[in-house]
Amino acid sequence: MLKKLHSSLLLIFLQFFDYLFLLVEKENQELCIGIDLGTSFSCVGVYHNGKVEIVANEHNNRITPSCLSFNNGAKFVGEVAKNLMDTNPLSTIFDAKRLIGRRFSDSTFPNDQKYWPFKVVQSAEGQANVQFDLNGTCTTYTPGTVTTMILEKMKETAEGYLGEKVTNAVIAVPAHFTDFQRQAIKNAAISAGLNVLRVMNERSAAAMAYGLENKFAEVKNVLIYDLGGGFLDVSVFSIKGGIFQVEGTANDSHLGGEDFDIQLVDDLVKKLKKEQGKDLSSNPHAMRRLRTACEGAKRTLSHLTEATIEILSLCEGFDFYAPVTRSYFEKLCVDLFHRTLEPVKKALIDAKMDKKEINEIVLVGGSTRIPKIQELLQQFFDGKELNKSLHHGEAVACGATVQAALLSGYSLEAAKDFLLLEASSHSFGIEIVEGVMSTFIERNSRIPAMQTKIFTTKIQNQSSVLIQVYEGEGAMTRENSLVGKFILSGIYPAKRGLPRIEITFEIDANGMLTVTAADKSTEGRENKISQSINGGVNRVMEGKISDAGKMKLVLCENHPPLPTQTLSQKSSSSSTGARTDPILID
Repeated sequence: MLKKLHSSLLLIFLQFFDYLFLLVEKENQELCIGIDLGTSFSCVGVYHNGKVEIVANEHNNRITPSCLSFNNGAKFVGEVAKNLMDTNPLSTIFDAKRLIGRRFSDSTFPNDQKYWPFKVVQSAEGQANVQFDLNGTCTTYTPGTVTTMILEKMKETAEGYLGEKVTNAVIAVPAHFTDFQRQAIKNAAISAGLNVLRVMNERSAAAMAYGLENKFAEVKNVLIYDLGGGFLDVSVFSIKGGIFQVEGTANDSHLGGEDFDIQLVDDLVKKLKKEQGKDLSSNPHAMRRLRTACEGAKRTLSHLTEATIEILSLCEGFDFYAPVTRSYFEKLCVDLFHRTLEPVKKALIDAKMDKKEINEIVLVGGSTRIPKIQELLQQFFDGKELNKSLHHGEAVACGATVQAALLSGYSLEAAKDFLLLEASSHSFGIEIVEGVMSTFIERNSRIPAMQTKIFTTKIQNQSSVLIQVYEGEGAMTRENSLVGKFILSGIYPAKRGLPRIEITFEIDANGMLTVTAADKSTEGRENKISQSINGGVNRVMEGKISDAGKMKLVLCENHPPLPTQTLSQKSSSSSTGARTDPILID
């Protein structure tokens, strides 16, 4: 009896101690949230009372439509906005994540435009903006503005649950997002009143969520398969204890659940035109209602073998009815289903692994509920069971919240040993002679990372150089994406080949790039310029670049490429024995 009493008193003491610890921790650390900013749905988590909690919105749903709508002068974000899609499509905006940080010239936009009730227009800087009807007025928003409103909604949802203001946040984005897109997301978050602790990769957030419940004494190779509304990301991690190391990654930046909806929409539009002589393609209201019905049918087919699409008065008083079987849907989308395996194969090649070396296949994202997706994955991995333990719509927000708590200084017992070894999703470099890509940081390099190279001039008394930064895997810059350019001027006049132009590339923990150029003259003076390569660089520097175009600006590289090194191991390009035969830069 006495022994039981002692045990009970000890338990009460420990619980009281934990309570005091939480009170002290709460006083010392600020509240923080993790946000999964999805194409179709967004989700927010909070670290509260010593644990991660996914927060339900005012409609008691834990995921919120990433949708904005205006009606009778009022703004709506989330559930109500999605409900207004069918009745008020011309004033409703969605898919901002597919637009943010991308140029109007993107080859995917013409096809996407057929299914968007809003228009995509070109900004003065060549970026993609959205044009829609706002109370009878044609209005233009940037995708960043729409994203800000969605993030504000996530912030308000968390604050409504906590009863306190929140500013610190970690936001998860697809691993393949460019520096330009990451910066656009960060800017949108700042406009929403958030202090962005980190822009992290969705794959890493999912891996951290998985790691909360799975600890391995030995190394396990885990493939994270994330198929959401707009993108497919596949990554291979090696996990041991709390150490998560990215080994390989691949993606399809235009393949998600919405593409399956569109495939069904296309098929029904063609049938309706052929059988009934009715063309819906120029009727945004009818197209939106049909797309909503097709999305619902796709969801039904994830659980049943047949679904019915029934829309009263779809157009001109015509009532539409169509049964759709799962087998028909799978045949219709066979090309999309085959595409879902390509990133898996590429990620394994990237990781230098055979599929038999994968210990776990972890599913993330709402579209992984499609039975055919699971069937194809299981067949590819020779019948291996798929891990469905993570909540498809909440895992990324959960992992982002864990990261936010760790960065805010909270003590998470389940994550105390977590160490995330991220890798760059793209290669970065500058253009040299004849359009060749001179790579500084290679794809899959550990980040944070820094790389420095030394260049010199080709022209006598050259006073300035144009530095054009590219992102991509092509050997030629025309195969890659220009992400920024700037001029280093005021170079000390000297004979060709004598000036030392030092260029440094640095990627931080957010995956964001800064490029620095400095004239290291022999006279002991230094002229230096540093640019964060994001959406603002081209606008800021455009006038100077235009003026400089009157003269030919060239560089020549007088040192060989050095291996990519981490931030703490900045490379020195002035080592003895370096070659002096130049590689010219136009």
